Amino acid sequence: MSRGKTAVVAGATGLIGQQVVALLLRDERYARVLAFVRKPLPITHAKLEQRVVDWKTLGDEAVACDHVFCCLGTTIRKVKTKEAFREVDFTYPVNLAKATHAGGATCFVLVSALGADARASVFYNRVKGEAEEAIKQIGFPTLHVLQPSLLLGPRQEYRSGEAAAKWFFKVFGFLIPPKYKAIESAKVARAALNYANSTSHGTFVHPSADMQSA
Repeated sequence: MSRGKTAVVAGATGLIGQQVVALLLRDERYARVLAFVRKPLPITHAKLEQRVVDWKTLGDEAVACDHVFCCLGTTIRKVKTKEAFREVDFTYPVNLAKATHAGGATCFVLVSALGADARASVFYNRVKGEAEEAIKQIGFPTLHVLQPSLLLGPRQEYRSGEAAAKWFFKVFGFLIPPKYKAIESAKVARAALNYANSTSHGTFVHPSADMQSA
């Protein structure tokens, strides 16, 4: 019987990252879950190893693993500047990709965003798109890029704009095309594991609508 896989989760304290970790810990295909965190998760498990990392230098080392789940992300409102936002949403994911690729990872799953485009005029979408393009160039045998729409789920922080959007989607959701419908974070987390364990190889971009039933 083959050994269980080692998974790396970045952004393990975030909305999707926490749910990915929970799924991995219950999944018999994985023997070890390495969570890169800003602060320790309030859980313990025989398969779980938590590590506080220096994201700025992470790309200089090799991190041995099989599958990588990159759930990193922030907002300009939270980090205050465009430079700080770009560091979290571009530099950190790219450094993670470099480190895990050097460590032999065969599959990288990147949680990006709807509208990500390296040529976009909107700064948020442009940075997300630039991160996608940079990671595509690193050369993983399999890369899955997830582009969810507005995320629904139990956030620890309150975001007034998202609260208003959630109300809108709840009332008028039936009028909105599937591509733009809000999506439960749990569905994105489940899709991430399903895609990582598919038998397909190559680079794939998954729009929000596809993840609703993945």
